[in-house]
Amino acid sequence: MIVSQLIDTHCHLYSEEFLDDRHQMITRAVEEGISRFYLPNIDVASMDTMIELEKEYPGRCFAMMGLHPCYVKEDAEMQLEVVRDWLAVRRFAAVGEIGLDFYWDINFSEQQYHVFRSQLAWSLAYRLPVVIHSRNDLRECIDTVKEVGNGAVRGVFHCFGGTVDEAREIMDMGMYLGIGGVVTYKKSGLDQVIAEVGLSRVVLETDAPYLAPVPFRGKRNESSYLKYIAHTVADITGLQKDEVARITTANALNIFEP
Repeated sequence: MIVSQLIDTHCHLYSEEFLDDRHQMITRAVEEGISRFYLPNIDVASMDTMIELEKEYPGRCFAMMGLHPCYVKEDAEMQLEVVRDWLAVRRFAAVGEIGLDFYWDINFSEQQYHVFRSQLAWSLAYRLPVVIHSRNDLRECIDTVKEVGNGAVRGVFHCFGGTVDEAREIMDMGMYLGIGGVVTYKKSGLDQVIAEVGLSRVVLETDAPYLAPVPFRGKRNESSYLKYIAHTVADITGLQKDEVARITTANALNIFEP
């Protein structure tokens, strides 16, 4: 069953994983009712392909601008300068994907904090939402947003994987929870979170090509699979699938098209 008018709020469609079938993959998603695709930037190397994809699919693909924490290395200042220059010359859908990630490497933790704070400040200066990556450091990300934004930062905690209390804290900050394929995994605990907090501040995402939902777990993810996430959320909440689509689409537009 097609769920109408869904928005994939986080997908890396410019990724090399889609090099051989990018157009077909996007066409499949549109046929499944995905009306928009929001593209988070990773680093300097991903910018050109991402922006070209936005040009190729006007009104469907929307680019963000940011430096992902996993790509904060020795050249962080150079990359940060490029992000700043891009934000100064045109409007993007959001500042993202930004945040903290201490899962793979803690050698650049100080630089990650500096890059994160800088980009949060730019989101306020340009009145743009943020899309936050918070793997293994959700608490630190929440505290940094509060420290820098003083309640003024708006946007999404992408790939939310925290507790009910953390979800409510983020929602109380006026921000949203990005829910993706992990919600379909049996032991994720996200079913309990969604059941408790509802959908008033939830948006749906795939993070394609990563984190494919059941029944494609472990394979390449793509935006057409967003329907499986929507179906799971509908089952958790007891809502009709079209109602899940209506609520989460309205939430997405409220973030990116206020």
